[in-house]
Amino acid sequence: MKKIALIAHDNMKNDLIKFAKDHMEFFKKYPLVATGTTGKRIAEETGLNIHRYQSGPIGGDQQIGADIAMNEIEAVFFFRDPLTAQPHEPDISALIRLADVHKIPIATNQATAELVVYALKSKELN
Repeated sequence: MKKIALIAHDNMKNDLIKFAKDHMEFFKKYPLVATGTTGKRIAEETGLNIHRYQSGPIGGDQQIGADIAMNEIEAVFFFRDPLTAQPHEPDISALIRLADVHKIPIATNQATAELVVYALKSKELN
């Protein structure tokens, strides 16, 4: 089974944690990977089993990008902070580009995340 990737900028971590709590049954069905701090916080607050990569700014985004390139990712939930400049913006752009190239859904906010969960649940039923 392909993995689900979880990433959140600092100002968005609480939103992603709440989203994960709201969709626990969905996330329990998938192997989960996440960037370092995001994965640690989600695991601590939800009990979900998450394989943690490096923190985003030191390579975690690129590690998830490698999984995308190897066709190991089903979807990416990347709660971005659009109002704060990120020092590793080139890595973020590369990750989004890889998701586009490999036709992997990437949810960058709660509205699109809800749609991705709905679509993947529908796919499970078929």
